[in-house]
Amino acid sequence: MKVILAGAGAFGKKHLDGIRNIDGVEVVSLVGRRLAPTQAVAEEYGIGHVTTDLAEALDQPGVGAAILCTPTQMHAAQAIQCMRVGKHVQIEIPLADNWEDAQEVVRVQKETGLVCMAGHTRRFNPSHQWVHSRISQGELSVQQMDVQTYFFRRKNINAAGEPRSWTDHLLWHHAAHTIDLFQYQTGEEVVVAHAVQGPLHPDLGIALDMSIQLKTTSGKICTLSLSFNNDGPLGTVFRYICDNGTYIARYDDLVDGREKPVDVSKVDVSMNGIELQDREFFAAIAGGREPNSSVAMVLPCYKTIFDLEQCLKSQG
Repeated sequence: MKVILAGAGAFGKKHLDGIRNIDGVEVVSLVGRRLAPTQAVAEEYGIGHVTTDLAEALDQPGVGAAILCTPTQMHAAQAIQCMRVGKHVQIEIPLADNWEDAQEVVRVQKETGLVCMAGHTRRFNPSHQWVHSRISQGELSVQQMDVQTYFFRRKNINAAGEPRSWTDHLLWHHAAHTIDLFQYQTGEEVVVAHAVQGPLHPDLGIALDMSIQLKTTSGKICTLSLSFNNDGPLGTVFRYICDNGTYIARYDDLVDGREKPVDVSKVDVSMNGIELQDREFFAAIAGGREPNSSVAMVLPCYKTIFDLEQCLKSQG
């Protein structure tokens, strides 16, 4: 399977690292905003073609699929561009940065019948897979999820500490991980969604602090705290408070409520959530089936985000 990858930054490299472990997949073109640094990454990973033009990459011989690790604001338009020329596409989270574009991507996917998947990695992390399996088997039921997503990003920098050409967003990007995971793990619709945020940053134009509360049809709740102001341990911690135990997930690792490690090494073929996400994408293409975290599956997450955005706007 020949694929192209657009976005040679910090997250693009994570995908390239994961794909190295997947047999039968070759990245044949790398797309970047600036040619010289993109060429350097391509040489590191043995990718023969480099360009700043997505259309040129998609037109390379034998290309069947694309992975988009580009700026959030480009995701929807580029995903549609890929599908319009007959290519399967995986879009790194978030699917879009507004409700209208999210719906349009799903519409085009249904029209073309191609595999179109959003990179909701939490569905694939072994830690969250372990919890989901126990829920599916009737051994656990989530009563509350308490989640903290904390970074220190008062400037436009990426996960590697490099300058960004675009502005990240706590609601449309970072909250999407938890909102989707909450709906996925509970299997229920969010019927109550509230949010408050701190002041907008004078230069970035976004809030650096936000608090979100969610409630499902049966009364399961989620409390999510997000910050770009946190100068301390970075990342996201998920606390599952269940009817039959408490579990704390930190990316691919899991402990119980008393910090006793839970062995998740046998949950899947890898401990790397990004690699597992990519494996699902390629397997869905090969099998002609809908992937876990297809754009249709995650669309309810973006409707909830839209509702939260309206809530924030109503506060002035």
